[in-house]
Amino acid sequence: MAEQIEVVEHIKKQYIVVNIGNEQYGIDIGYVDNIVRMQKITRVPRVQPFFKGIINLRGEVIPVMSIRVRMGFEDDVFTNATRIIILKIEQQGLLGIIVDEVKEVVTLDMADVERVSSDMSDGKASFINGIGKNGDDLISLLDIFSIIEEKENV
Repeated sequence: MAEQIEVVEHIKKQYIVVNIGNEQYGIDIGYVDNIVRMQKITRVPRVQPFFKGIINLRGEVIPVMSIRVRMGFEDDVFTNATRIIILKIEQQGLLGIIVDEVKEVVTLDMADVERVSSDMSDGKASFINGIGKNGDDLISLLDIFSIIEEKENV
């Protein structure tokens, strides 16, 4: 008789780890279209304070938002490490978010991710859908849809 071997396969996801302020955040790599250096952002009148304007990336106009301002941090300070991450969102198209620094790409086992309670009252917590453990580091995993969905409502 052949013994059946039960294989338990853990789901793994890749995240781009970025610095925003003094904290590390993870962005699901499935949403990332491109990472570009900071460039000239053209202001657009009468938009929410967290929308910095638009950029022209290879002939395509892309709106850019400050994730720092969106999450309630102080305004961006641009350095050589500052990057714009171009996200590809199904219905909305492309959107750029400004981050302080792109660190690395990590693969997290979903067993090492703790879900965050959705009833947290902290403003930042509403943008986070989990905390991932990567060695000794904790990475707050950003909920891309909660960051962008309220842009019309604010």
